[in-house]
Amino acid sequence: MTSFLDPVISVVSAHPWLAYLTLFLAALLEAIPVAGALVPGSTIILALSALVPGGELKLWGVLAAAIAGAMLGDGSAFWAGHRSQRQILGAWPMSKYPGVMAQSEAFFHRWGTLAVLFARFVPPIRAFVPVTAGALGMSPAVFFGVNIPAVLAWALAHVLPGVLAVSALHEYAGLPHHQHTGKHLWILAVFAVAIIALGVWTLRRRQARTGLRPGAGPT
Repeated sequence: MTSFLDPVISVVSAHPWLAYLTLFLAALLEAIPVAGALVPGSTIILALSALVPGGELKLWGVLAAAIAGAMLGDGSAFWAGHRSQRQILGAWPMSKYPGVMAQSEAFFHRWGTLAVLFARFVPPIRAFVPVTAGALGMSPAVFFGVNIPAVLAWALAHVLPGVLAVSALHEYAGLPHHQHTGKHLWILAVFAVAIIALGVWTLRRRQARTGLRPGAGPT
């Protein structure tokens, strides 16, 4: 894996705009209904944040790309729902995910305005709440009044951990910066956690579909 990461870091160092574009698209697609449930945007942002301490990427550029992508994605989804109203909730491609749409609507009804804030940190609901908020009649002023601060907090929460972790590994653990050891450790840890989380989520979905629960069995 480290032999794969070194060329990636080298490419980013030579062409940082590719990384900023990747960050923008990851944040954008993660906010789009359906696509957001499939694109590991948060994982990509967390991983690439490791390249800030070494100077391959600039902190302001990473934050700007993530914020711009998330705001454009959330805003586009909200306006699509606001324009089409409830009929969009049953239209393709949302119609292929009735369970997630029902969960998103229940989440919205439970938390109201705060659903826009909380959903930013809850995949895959994050990709469906903006369009649901628009479809169910939330006003644009209320939506963007909550969504903008939520996106700012979300971006900081996804970028700063990698920056601080890699900086701490080099500063306090004595890892050599020029060998990218801290970056490797952080990126590998992020992808390992993402794979484990995906496995747990997949298992729970299968259990829910079959009506099974952990520890359940014949009596």
